[in-house]
Amino acid sequence: VQLVESGGDSVQAGGSLRLSCVASGPPHLRPCLGWFRLSPGKEGEGVARIDTISGATYYTDSVKGRFTISQGNPKNNLYLQMNSLKPEDTAMYYCAAEWSTHCSGRYNYWGRGTQVTVS
Repeated sequence: VQLVESGGDSVQAGGSLRLSCVASGPPHLRPCLGWFRLSPGKEGEGVARIDTISGATYYTDSVKGRFTISQGNPKNNLYLQMNSLKPEDTAMYYCAAEWSTHCSGRYNYWGRGTQVTVS
């Protein structure tokens, strides 16, 4: 499984960004896809994830109502629409895949990350 992110940028607070991820490899190894973020001095945080089979989505509380995770067509494309961005959203964002259908956010595969900076 390979995951390649894009779309990170520097934006002002209140702005929007759309992150993209292209997932490759056997679909049965990546039924759950999500976004995870890391920033200096903070614990890593699972931002959002989607069960690619059922379409169910999960969000961490801090992004609910502002971020939207979605699958593209074909379903190996993953997106994270981020609106009303705040400085605390500044982080390296990683696309990640989990091979369990439980979609618990315990990821097995990771991309290289894309930097989001909000000032």
